[in-house]
Amino acid sequence: MDKSMVKGIVIGGIAVTALAAGGVGFQAMTKPAFAEVIAAKEVKETIRTPREECEDVAVQKQAPVKDEHRIAGTVVGAVAGGLLGSAVGGGTGKKIATVAGAAAGGYAGNKVQKNMQEGDVVTTTERRCKTVYDTSVKHHGYDVTYRLNGKEAVVRMSHDPGKQIPVKDGKIVLDTPPAQAKN
Repeated sequence: MDKSMVKGIVIGGIAVTALAAGGVGFQAMTKPAFAEVIAAKEVKETIRTPREECEDVAVQKQAPVKDEHRIAGTVVGAVAGGLLGSAVGGGTGKKIATVAGAAAGGYAGNKVQKNMQEGDVVTTTERRCKTVYDTSVKHHGYDVTYRLNGKEAVVRMSHDPGKQIPVKDGKIVLDTPPAQAKN
C-alpha cells in the first residue's frame, strides 16, 4: 500500500468517526421543545348548597268552639219546637205534640248550631319553610394526556394547554399561563 492510500483511509476513518460522533452528540443535545397534547378533559364539580326558603301563607281554620255540645242550639230549638207543638191539638194530643215538638226542635237546633260552628272560620298567617338547593360549579382544572419521547402520561393543569405543552430540560412546564402557551 502506498502512503497516499494509507493517508486516505486514515483521514476517511477520522472523518466518519467525527461525523458519527457529531450525529450522536447532536441527537443527545436536541431535546423536544414541546410535548404533544392528546386530550384535555375539564375537571369540575357540581356543588349543591342547601338553604331554607320561607313564605307567609294565609290559612283558614275552624274557629274554636265555645259550646262544644251545642247546648244553646238544643235548648233554643227545644223551646221553639215545644211552643209550636203546644199550638197544635188539644188535651192529650196537645201534650204529645208539645213533647214531640220540643224533641224535634231540640234536634233541629243542635244541627243548626253544628252547621254554624263548622262554617265559622278564622284566617291566620303561618310561616312555611322548605329546603331548596343552590347549584354551583367548581372548576378544578384539566386532566391533560400528553405524549413526550414516545411515552404517554397524564397531568392536572390549571388551564387547557391547547395542542402542545412546553418542555424544558426534558420535563413539561406546567406553570405557563394560557396566554403564553403555544397552540
